Amino acid sequence: MEKNSQTKKDTQKKEIRSFLSFFLTALLGASVNFFSQIFYRDHFDYGMSVLLGYLTATVVSFLPTKIYAFSANKTGNTYREAIKFGIIALIAWGVQVGIAVLTLDWIANPFFPFVPLFWREKISHVVGMGFSFLANYFGHKLLTFRSTGVYDLLKSRSEK
Repeated sequence: MEKNSQTKKDTQKKEIRSFLSFFLTALLGASVNFFSQIFYRDHFDYGMSVLLGYLTATVVSFLPTKIYAFSANKTGNTYREAIKFGIIALIAWGVQVGIAVLTLDWIANPFFPFVPLFWREKISHVVGMGFSFLANYFGHKLLTFRSTGVYDLLKSRSEK
């Protein structure tokens, strides 16, 4: 009974460590996202600048996420993981942009018109980034850096 309890505690510690590592790598990505979006905003509309900031952060954060957050540096599946990373990032991007634009249009602009537009946009962007963080974490944890068997299934079917 005690051995089972220790295994459960070890698993919980591993999960917490994984989440904290992902949070730190996501913080790197979020910083790149946040500051590059400010740069892109000078040249593009709000939605496009959020998209470009997100894409920049996705490229910058793939390897740190793979190596540090999910300890997947020796899997030998980097190409496959990069594709899955891109798919999850695309879904999370939709979440981020959608939430950021909705927050700006439905909350920040109507309820806080006295706040400068720059800050309404930035706060809305951060809200979108928070929802995107959750979509990325669970997507990468459940799909990107673990073997789902889908690739092997597709490969076996294409060989027939």
